[in-house]
Amino acid sequence: MDYSVIENYLSRVAESRVYDAPVWKSAQGGAPAISYLDGGMLAALYSLYRRTGDKKYLNYLDGYFDFYVGDDGAIVGYNQENYDIRDVGQGRALFDLYRETGKIKYKKAIDLLYNQLLRQQRTDFGNFGNNKTYPLQVTLEGLYAAMPFYTRYESEFNRGRNYADIVKQLRNIYAYAYDSYKKLYHSGWDTSNTAFWCDPETGLSKAFLLRSTGWYLAALADTISYFDMSAPDLKAELITIFRKSAEGLEQYIDAAKNTLCQVPDRNGEEGNFFEASGNLLIAYALMKGARLGYTDRRFAEIGENVFNAVCGEYLSETEDGNLQLDGISIADLPVADDDRRKDGTYEYYVCEPLVKNDALGIVPLVLAYSEIKTLKK
Repeated sequence: MDYSVIENYLSRVAESRVYDAPVWKSAQGGAPAISYLDGGMLAALYSLYRRTGDKKYLNYLDGYFDFYVGDDGAIVGYNQENYDIRDVGQGRALFDLYRETGKIKYKKAIDLLYNQLLRQQRTDFGNFGNNKTYPLQVTLEGLYAAMPFYTRYESEFNRGRNYADIVKQLRNIYAYAYDSYKKLYHSGWDTSNTAFWCDPETGLSKAFLLRSTGWYLAALADTISYFDMSAPDLKAELITIFRKSAEGLEQYIDAAKNTLCQVPDRNGEEGNFFEASGNLLIAYALMKGARLGYTDRRFAEIGENVFNAVCGEYLSETEDGNLQLDGISIADLPVADDDRRKDGTYEYYVCEPLVKNDALGIVPLVLAYSEIKTLKK
C-alpha cells in the first residue's frame, strides 16, 4: 500500500516550529497545552526516530518540549489541581527526551506529573479517579494516558516498587468492566453507580464503544513493554489479559472489510458504522502486541489489515498536499436507547457529529503507522 500521504504529513509535522498549535491539533484550536493525545503523538514520533534514525523527529520533540517545559519543570497549560488522570499521559516521551538530551528540566517535569499520581484520588477498588469533578469514575482512555507513564517511572526511577498497584488497576478493569460473554470492555465505570450513562446496579456503561476497547488494549501493549525483568509474574498476568482480549475481539472483525464497528456487538444494525479512531487503536495494539510476543504472530497481519482498511476508506490527500482523515467520531460513552439525556438527544450510537482530522483519529493513525514501519523494516 502507498503510505506517501502519511510520510508527507510526518515531514510537515517534524518541520513545523509552531509548537503552540501543532499540526495534528489543527482541527481543535484553543490555548497552548499538552494533552494525553499529544503525549501519544510525541511517543509515536520518538518511535519513528528510533526506527528510522531520522533526527528530524528527535529535534522536533526537543523543540516541542523546550517550548512547553520551563526550567523549573512547570508545563504550560498544566494544572495539577484539576487531577485529570489523562494529563499524566502528556509526559510519556519526556523519559526518552531526558535520556537523549540530559536536560534536567525534563526530569523535573516527569517528577511533577508523577507527583499527581501520588496525590490522585482513588475509587474504593483502588483505581485512579478520572478527575477532580468525577473522582469515582474510571475511563479506559484514562488508563491509556496514565499507566504507561506510571510504569515507565517505576521502571526507571523507583525500582518497580509500585508494579503491583499498576497491575491491580488494569486487572480491575478486566475483572469488573470486561463482559466475558461478549468479550468486550464497557466504555466507562462509575463506582458510585450514579452517572446517567451507567447501569445503576453495576456502575458500568450500558453499551460498548470500540475506541474504549482500543484504549485499553493500547494501554496494555504500552504498559507491558515498560516492565523490567524484576516482576515476571506480574508482567505475565498482563500479557495473559492482553492475549485473551485480542482473541475475544477477533470475532467482531468483518472478514470482508477487515474492520470493526463503532459499537462492535451491534454489527449490521442501522446507525452503526465503521469508525476510524477505534479501528486505528485496535490496529496499533494488535501489531505491537504481536511484535512483542504477547499474542500469536497472526495478529500482526490482522492489525495491518485493519490499518490498511482505514487508510483505504478514510485517508486522503487534499489538493494542497495535506493529509485528511475522515470518519472520526467524538462520542465517548454510548448508552442504551431508553436512557437518553433529559432533552431526548442522546441516542444509542451517538454517531454524530463525525469530524475530520481530529487528534482522536490522527494520533492513533501515527501510532499504528509507527508499527507498520517496524513490520516493513
